Amino acid sequence: MQYYDRRNLDFLLEEVFKIQELSKYDFHKEHNLEAYKMVLDACTDLSTKYMRPILKEMDVNQPIMENGRIIVHPKMKELMNMFGEGGWINAPLSYEEGGQQMPYSVFNATMFIMGAANYSASVFPFLSAGAANLIRSFGTDEQKATYLDKMYAGIWQGTMALTEPEAGSSLGDLVTSAQRTEEGYYKIKGQKIFISCGDHDACENIIHLMLARIEGAPKGTKGISLFVVPRLRPEANGELVFNDVETAGVFHKMGYKGAPIAHLIMGEKDDCRAYLVGEEHKGLNCMFQMMNEARIAVGMNASSIASAAYYAALEYAKERKQGRKLGQRGKEQVTLIEHADVKRLLLLQRAMVEGSLSLLLECSNYADLIRLSEDEAAREKYEALLGLLTPVAKSYPAEMGCISTSAAIQCLGGYGFTNEYLPELFYREARIHPIHEGATAIHGMDLLGRKIAKDQGATLRILVAEIQRVTEEASKHPQLATAAVSLGKSLDKLVEVTMNLSMKAMQGQMEAFLSNATLYLDAFSHIVLAWQWLKQGLVACTALAEKEDVFYRAKLYTLEYFFNYELPKTRALFASLQANTNVTVEMDESHFF
Repeated sequence: MQYYDRRNLDFLLEEVFKIQELSKYDFHKEHNLEAYKMVLDACTDLSTKYMRPILKEMDVNQPIMENGRIIVHPKMKELMNMFGEGGWINAPLSYEEGGQQMPYSVFNATMFIMGAANYSASVFPFLSAGAANLIRSFGTDEQKATYLDKMYAGIWQGTMALTEPEAGSSLGDLVTSAQRTEEGYYKIKGQKIFISCGDHDACENIIHLMLARIEGAPKGTKGISLFVVPRLRPEANGELVFNDVETAGVFHKMGYKGAPIAHLIMGEKDDCRAYLVGEEHKGLNCMFQMMNEARIAVGMNASSIASAAYYAALEYAKERKQGRKLGQRGKEQVTLIEHADVKRLLLLQRAMVEGSLSLLLECSNYADLIRLSEDEAAREKYEALLGLLTPVAKSYPAEMGCISTSAAIQCLGGYGFTNEYLPELFYREARIHPIHEGATAIHGMDLLGRKIAKDQGATLRILVAEIQRVTEEASKHPQLATAAVSLGKSLDKLVEVTMNLSMKAMQGQMEAFLSNATLYLDAFSHIVLAWQWLKQGLVACTALAEKEDVFYRAKLYTLEYFFNYELPKTRALFASLQANTNVTVEMDESHFF
């Protein structure tokens, strides 16, 4: 069964974002478009032959606890070896560091392919990559020598250990403590929960990148430090010794069941040794590197699951006969895909999947250009745009992934609600992403309260200019002119609403300013996605001017759907944002009963 569209992925990479042009930079000069295609071919082969076949098994036979350890699907050990040997964990690194100097755009595309094939299996290597990259960026030479090779080889698993029983997204409230010792290491005590791949038997060792508070540290986020906390600590003689990191349990989830989510207890025997990464009390600054990488990954994972659900629904809709068209009573039943409302459901999914993927590759392209650009002004521009778009790239695919996978179930009708078909699995898997790496409300406040407010809207003006450049070009094409005008009006309204909301902040009404930040993020995201669809539409129009092609024609139909069914939702969102009400602030808890 198809789980993603290679033609669309090639279209975005080659025709919209032109990754082949990255070869003009020295870092990628040994690569070309053919090499990138070979990478995607190899990834598809790995995903189809080894990951996809165990998708259902990993959902049904979820991890279990045995003798204090979490046991995962037996194929995961083989897969981790394949990820490591194939270079899938460290591909973007330089040749000197053992990588392949792969563009982030291509690397993230492989993440999309693997996630669409089997999301649970795909998270193991990418969590290791994020943790290892933190050590690479901020660790000591000794830490790098000790951990990196084995983490990038898939022998040791890496994790991000942040959440605690009483401190979820509010990291400033974490209580896990670190005590200095005269030996140069710290002793950790505390608990961590919801740690993805926090313990399992598919790797020899688990390496936690853990946040903790050194005794006597300032309160809040300013007192948080980052540590390497291995489950088994390597001794000087090469022996691995248990490091007093106990697995207290495994959480059983509604979806994403193949990946273990651990509850960890550190320091029960007062011998959990931790090794400082970076400076004391600067841990959150270091961790934000991994968190921002992970936020893009969450968006990519959400899009990949929605892609798999779309193709499951599409296959069913093309085969299942149900009902008749209006005025055809007594005639043979038609396939579901002939019904207008089923087409609407499929268009919704396609618009979400292909629009979200376009945005995520836009962000990946910015990450490439940040690394490659020698011009400081250009690099600053790309950094500003990537920072501004990261909350959108995480949250829009996550929220819309839930809607999209729900639409996939609806396409199947009653069968969609059963586990005989895959959409219900994808629906359950999709639901974690509005929670992963910060709930949607946090990203709304980040966008409005930090990213836009920090420079009085200067970065927003850069994005507005980028969107206006596309609308101006699109207005020259008869097929896109109406859409260009529509996006232009929505963009003007966004600027107006942003200025009005900012007045509340300037007047000191901070709670009122941020109370509807989630709605603001929603409206902002729809405009960003419309921009991405218009970029795709420009390429499609140019191609269709040369010859008719069903792929490009379908692009324009999907664009038409987005601009007529999705973008208009911003009107209601803007109306709510400008309404003279503070009901969510003023309503007292006693009014809820």
